[in-house]
Amino acid sequence: MALAWHLYLMASLYILAGLNHFRVPRLYVRMIPPTLPAPKLLNIISGAAEVILGILLCFPQLSHIAAWGLILLLVAVFPANIYMYTNDKAGMGLPKWLLLLRLPLQLALIYWAWLYT
Repeated sequence: MALAWHLYLMASLYILAGLNHFRVPRLYVRMIPPTLPAPKLLNIISGAAEVILGILLCFPQLSHIAAWGLILLLVAVFPANIYMYTNDKAGMGLPKWLLLLRLPLQLALIYWAWLYT
């Protein structure tokens, strides 16, 4: 079965976002709540997971597994979105309304990945 263009779009977004974890690590480390251990390692793990899962989305026989992996990843990083909203330094100077908008956006991304499970 051929993959739809929107699955390739999702894959591209995750691959690019994951690569950005390595390009600008301090940006992502700043988003990690201080209650979590080893923020630099967590950044590497989450960035690598995004790249790997994004690539796996491109293979029809693996796309459903990758979609479940992305759902788990999106749930795992949700505390970082909350931390960004509640901590000005983590929020990187973005407007509060935009940071608040990220919270339901995370749910939309989970739904989008769920469509491919």
